[in-house]
Amino acid sequence: MKQEEVKVSFYLKKTESDAAGRCPVMARLAVGGSKCVFGTKLTAPWSLWTSGRMKGKSAAAVEINRRLDELRASAIGICRELSAARERVTAEEIKCRLLGMASGQETLLGYFGRFIERFEKHVGVDRSAKSAACYKNTFKHLFRFLSEKFNLTDLPFGALDRSLIERFDLYLRSEQRLAPSTIVLLMSRLKTVIGKAISSGIVTADPFAEYEPQRPRRQQRYLTREELHRLMTTPLPSPSLRLVRDLFLFSCYTGIAYVDMGRLTTADLERTAEGGMRLRATREKTGVGFEIPLLDLPVRILDKYDGLAPEDKLLPMYCNSTINRSLKAIAALCGIDRKLTFHMARHTYATEITLSHGVPIETVSRMLGHSRIDTTQIYAEVTDGKIETDTRQLDSRLAGRFSNVAI
Repeated sequence: MKQEEVKVSFYLKKTESDAAGRCPVMARLAVGGSKCVFGTKLTAPWSLWTSGRMKGKSAAAVEINRRLDELRASAIGICRELSAARERVTAEEIKCRLLGMASGQETLLGYFGRFIERFEKHVGVDRSAKSAACYKNTFKHLFRFLSEKFNLTDLPFGALDRSLIERFDLYLRSEQRLAPSTIVLLMSRLKTVIGKAISSGIVTADPFAEYEPQRPRRQQRYLTREELHRLMTTPLPSPSLRLVRDLFLFSCYTGIAYVDMGRLTTADLERTAEGGMRLRATREKTGVGFEIPLLDLPVRILDKYDGLAPEDKLLPMYCNSTINRSLKAIAALCGIDRKLTFHMARHTYATEITLSHGVPIETVSRMLGHSRIDTTQIYAEVTDGKIETDTRQLDSRLAGRFSNVAI
């Protein structure tokens, strides 16, 4: 990117000369077509001033000239930093950086690093270690991007605009060769950090405005009723595969995430006033509580493994990677021609088990332990069967209302 030409010159403001003949030293800054003037906080005797510098070799003259040279060099350096990331740099922006004004005090990676430090203090309270690791990964990619593309170790917030966001996106896509879903995740973390800076008044314009990442092709994330039936009825050759299937089905019929299933103990299981069973616990990821009345199948699974898990846990769990490897084998045995992951069970509960059977999304949100309905909408997808059922119910409710209409 072309760097703007920087011109810095100095002159004395003789109208403000003091009794000793010393005048404020002013700087005139020109960058491209923009100009500004500001005080340097230095004074010099007008009798020893010539061509924008102090003349003579006295200690005072040498010191003032050194500081003026540093100021000029700093202005050129700041312009180089800003020009590396944006097309147009103004004299006013450079002046703000030179004088330490608000727009020049904060840098992107400096702020991001402090954000991570604050975030990590909440890990185990209302934030997860996995989310903290994702923010650190975003920081790592951003640092590498600035270093490799612009030879910078940091970037002033004033240089951050949508073009830089788009160039970072392209860098992740073309040079780091990350998957679209990974890029969406990294950019969402960066957007969160910048959003915090905006709400704090550090940034005035949102660089993410009108930016839309390329999203991966949407795939069906839940099992259909027919796929669930095949999963439940297909014979499996080993006890380990049968355990994995039971764990997956337990999540399909409760919506409980893998990490929360591994934390369930007998203390989380209670009997309802109607004689049924329910689970009441708190999500590790968000700290939000959830309450799930148990259907027959998860109750039978709990009975099957009663007393077999250590430390008073309800279910014996494999590690997540082992479960997902086993689910791949189970899918092949059941004739399910797509990749199964444990998290699909949570989507299945939201879509096929609850929403498709008329459970209100507000209730589904509470059972999934979400704090916002829009999060639940990501999990709960409207199926063709749900549309057909809802339409039939609507037709039934409206039956007879149009009998007198002449058509």
